[in-house]
Amino acid sequence: MKKYLVFFMVLIISLSSAFAQELRCNISISASKIQGANKTMFETMQTDLYEFMNNRKWTDNKFAMDERIECNIFINLDQQISSDEFSGSIQVQLRRPIFDSSYETILLNIKDNDFRAKYVEYQTLEFNETSNKDNLTNILAYYAYIVLGMDYDSFAPEGGTEFFQKAQSIVNNSQNAAEKGWKAFESERNRYWLVENILNKSYAGFRSCTYQYNRLGLDLMAEKPEEGRAVIAESLKSIQKVFRSRPSLYILQVFFDAKSDELINIFTKSFSDEKNRVSVLLNEVDPSNGTKYEKILKTEGL
Repeated sequence: MKKYLVFFMVLIISLSSAFAQELRCNISISASKIQGANKTMFETMQTDLYEFMNNRKWTDNKFAMDERIECNIFINLDQQISSDEFSGSIQVQLRRPIFDSSYETILLNIKDNDFRAKYVEYQTLEFNETSNKDNLTNILAYYAYIVLGMDYDSFAPEGGTEFFQKAQSIVNNSQNAAEKGWKAFESERNRYWLVENILNKSYAGFRSCTYQYNRLGLDLMAEKPEEGRAVIAESLKSIQKVFRSRPSLYILQVFFDAKSDELINIFTKSFSDEKNRVSVLLNEVDPSNGTKYEKILKTEGL
């Protein structure tokens, strides 16, 4: 009987260790601008935020340890408003492995300057899905769902919808929050507009590009680089369509903040006619990076 009990316990432990939470989120906090800051408290804060992001179950899906979604969060605190309230910025970066290669592509690289939150050392972080009782956990949960949505969208057409909807629910629940970042009238580039743009059917080309570019394009590059590159070039037409409908959209900036350098690396190795077509398109939809895109034409390709 004891043998069976031991076997059963080992089996349970093995099964539980075979699956992990969804995120492998690295957290970094800098408070160098705050004079006389309690460094120990910020170290505790970093640990608490790490555990909140990585130990919480964000989906109903099972992830193996090597399937966890890799992301980085950097919080730069530049002001201490009170003994337990701070402001600064939060930067979120999401990476995705590319099939049959060691390469990782950036899906998201976004900086949010409306970070303001309270933190009490050794107090448990609590997230309430129906209200904004704690702006710190609401911001973290919001970006956890954005990260999940972007990752799922890159593997299936609009695969991240349920997570974007959860992020939008956090926005809706935060409309009475005193802190900035949640309301439409505050800015055209904040948490409200990020998820609104993503879920707005008028701009569906952004999400179709995310899938086509990454799953049908980059994932093919290791085996068939020319075909993968052609798919990526075609996917950019969806971004062009979104741009022509509304050039100032926040998600366009989000896309090129993540992809501009990668696009240069991809198309410097291309054929002349493809280089010309892509360069014209990129200079239209992302003129702020026009000087960077000159490298595509100047570098000798195939």
